Amino acid sequence: MIRRSFLVPLGLLLLLSLVLLAVSVMQGEPRGKVLILSVIIAPVTVLFVESLFRRTVIGQDRVTVFKLLRRREVRFSDVTSVETVQVRKRAFLTLCAGDEFLILSNAYGDFPRLVDALMSRVPAAAVTDETRRLAKAPPRKSTDIISCWLAVALLTFILLIQLGARF
Repeated sequence: MIRRSFLVPLGLLLLLSLVLLAVSVMQGEPRGKVLILSVIIAPVTVLFVESLFRRTVIGQDRVTVFKLLRRREVRFSDVTSVETVQVRKRAFLTLCAGDEFLILSNAYGDFPRLVDALMSRVPAAAVTDETRRLAKAPPRKSTDIISCWLAVALLTFILLIQLGARF
């Protein structure tokens, strides 16, 4: 599943955004402000809901990725390539099986164990050297979590000001 350490601040950010929207409407704020806030809330909602429902299940003969209202799976015996793309601390692992493919990122909790489980089940010939190196030392990304907590703090401050708190 996606790391709880990311889902918690993201959920708080969504909740605080909705509270700020409700307060803005109740206080009769200009429509432009309410509209902008609504536009900001939409992608946060989509990201939270999508992240909340995303999970990967590794079975004996296949890997299945569950997303909101979707499910994709690839049989290990069909895997022709396991490739890696790494940009700074963000890593993406791609399992290709003909026209089918799955992309997994290190946003998943316990990503190192996920990579180990995959490496032990896919055909060895399908794994690239870069993927083998990644499997030995998977990167850990925390900037998204820190950014989310900073956004929660900022939104809390904005909400307090909106409610009339004096600093």
